[in-house]
Amino acid sequence: MTAYSELMSFQRETEALAQIAGRLGWDQETVMPAGGADQRGEEMAAIESVLHARRTDPRLADWLAKAKAPDAVGNRALDLISRTYLRTARVPAKLAAEIARQTSVAQHIWAEARAKNDVAHFLPTLEKNVALIREKGQALADGGDAYDALIEDYEPGASAADLAAMFDAMRPRLVALRAAVLGASYQPAALDHSFAQDGQLALSRELADAFAYDWSRGRLDLAVHPFSSGSGNDVRITTRVAERDPFNCLYSTIHEVGHACYELGIDQTYLLTPLGQGVSMGVHESQSRIYENQLGRSRALTGWLFGRMKETFGAFGIDDPDAFYATVNKVHKGYIRTEADEVQYNLHIMLRFDLERDLIAGRLTVADLEEAWNARFKADFGYAVDKPSNGVLQDVHWSGGLFGYFPTYSLGNLYAGCLHQALRAAVPGLDASLAKGDARPATDWLLANLQRHGGLRTPRETIAHACGFEPSAEPLLDYLEEKFRAIYRL
Repeated sequence: MTAYSELMSFQRETEALAQIAGRLGWDQETVMPAGGADQRGEEMAAIESVLHARRTDPRLADWLAKAKAPDAVGNRALDLISRTYLRTARVPAKLAAEIARQTSVAQHIWAEARAKNDVAHFLPTLEKNVALIREKGQALADGGDAYDALIEDYEPGASAADLAAMFDAMRPRLVALRAAVLGASYQPAALDHSFAQDGQLALSRELADAFAYDWSRGRLDLAVHPFSSGSGNDVRITTRVAERDPFNCLYSTIHEVGHACYELGIDQTYLLTPLGQGVSMGVHESQSRIYENQLGRSRALTGWLFGRMKETFGAFGIDDPDAFYATVNKVHKGYIRTEADEVQYNLHIMLRFDLERDLIAGRLTVADLEEAWNARFKADFGYAVDKPSNGVLQDVHWSGGLFGYFPTYSLGNLYAGCLHQALRAAVPGLDASLAKGDARPATDWLLANLQRHGGLRTPRETIAHACGFEPSAEPLLDYLEEKFRAIYRL
């Protein structure tokens, strides 16, 4: 065997073990008994130790030095393996295992604290998480900025300074649009009805079908916080149900289907290679957000969904498809990021970005986090947080050690705006299909132009290749202003 073939065979086993670790995480969030939390932490630490050893195996350096790739795809694989090798080698094996153990246990403690609205129950655990992740960031940064080094795990090539500049550019138009719609004389009706869980889950499955989710390689389960897990030929999604808020379930499902379809759509020849998964969380989020918002909340698709909801639940207080479209897209006061409308969603991300950046830098202590969150929320949104589960305890990310992840949500929104502009130009008859509950013309375009390529290109190159132009915030902001000014009759 050549050095290249030996390396790729070794890497295939590493990728397979990483998938097993991911499956343990899925099990923990869906069906694991509560009493298994501590043992699962030990299991996660054990498999992380194995993965860390493989990713820093001394043979990798030798293989990488000698390997001759047969083509551009092979060269990209070598680049990605080398990047992972160099980054992993900077993190001590003991620290990597402890992070895996601690964050596994922490997610169970967070879920308990969230259910009880008990911040004090979670803060000691979060303190440990922050200390461990800060240590990891410092090891990765090698004298540079620790938060920048953490961002690299989720969006290679991005930096806190670049993301802050993006937020500064987006904020004025978003704030002005929010003020205009909330002050408009016309305000869409809100739902005021109960929607049975069985009906919501049945409609969720229909929506997954509409967006071409492959049930032979996936499944839908319930979780505290919706997520997608896996890659290749086993990609699972979760949702959650609130009987008086069916959009929470339905649009969480569409969102996670977007993530899942990206992974399922990647070229099968990339399976269990570094190219066989989404290239970044920003690009990943572009898929979930364009599925959920530009397609799922479009006038065409909501017209079809209105009919299906009437058939499933009977009359529910909204009289016609136009009123339903406005209700689906209603800009409203609220606390929860995952339930936020398109206009305000990015403002939720900006809050988290600033707070976690300060936590990692040591400018903010965990003890002061709740107070800082509540003060920032009041300043940004104009009203006070009413309980911790609607504030600092609402997101799973910090319990899982995912510092540097949050800003990729807004980057994904930006990318989705660019992709939607290109999609509409390429598929002019799209609305006719969406109005029949069929998103396949859009999902086929995304599959061909973005999803199938997996990690072949860098994140920005992936978007530019699909769109035919460099990504910027303008398409997203223009889309939001056009859509919501029309809805609110401004």
